[in-house]
Amino acid sequence: MRTKPIVAVSTCVKDIGGFDYFCVNDKYINSLVRASGVVPVMLPPIGGELEIEEIMEMCDGIYLTGSVSNVEPHHYGGAPSEAGTLHDPMRDATTLPLIRAAIQYGVPLFAICRGYQEVNVALGGTLHQNVHKVDGMMDHREDRTKEPDVYYGLAHEVKLISGGKLQAIAGTDTIKVNSLHTQGVDRLSDELEIEALAPDGLIEAFHVKKAKAFAIGVQWHPEWKVMENEFSRALFTSFGDACRERAKKRSTT
Repeated sequence: MRTKPIVAVSTCVKDIGGFDYFCVNDKYINSLVRASGVVPVMLPPIGGELEIEEIMEMCDGIYLTGSVSNVEPHHYGGAPSEAGTLHDPMRDATTLPLIRAAIQYGVPLFAICRGYQEVNVALGGTLHQNVHKVDGMMDHREDRTKEPDVYYGLAHEVKLISGGKLQAIAGTDTIKVNSLHTQGVDRLSDELEIEALAPDGLIEAFHVKKAKAFAIGVQWHPEWKVMENEFSRALFTSFGDACRERAKKRSTT
């Protein structure tokens, strides 16, 4: 008999020595184990070969990770990407339908950075491909010439929407977050509601309006040193609680 909920974790395709590997950074897995208290299962990015209904039956939560790749713009009617932009078409083919299924089935959904952008695209929204090139917007990119402790460090405040789910978790109106992204939300899907805004007005977090369970996305990276940040820890705990609630309900039906 299972004692902990199972959470499916999105992965990326990475070429290593001429072979495709399915990969995820260890910080995403560790944050789930330590702060959410769930059992993570890596989900292969195999697109249409993935049995989505089976995943919905098996899992108590879906966790969408960040990535160095960007969602291909044809998914939201955007212009072709600049030369050199990294894409992962098999991840897109896996996560976009997975998101819609998770919402339909009431499976808790937690999305970070690329995963956050995927949710907006999956539900009909669009993205800025280069936020720093948009008039009035900040440069939200990290400086990779620095050490990870520096470029994953807190970068700016976000304003939490009054009465929102994140404000309830934080118990405050503002929090400081890190910033490591080039893309960002342009037109928000009609199915989403804003949870947080950056100083330049960029949407930094949202929830799915009609979701039957926890369904939150954030643009920043709360998984980084999660146990050292009170709000990040509380956010992961809330996701874990939602997964435990689903697991409990399923065990009694």
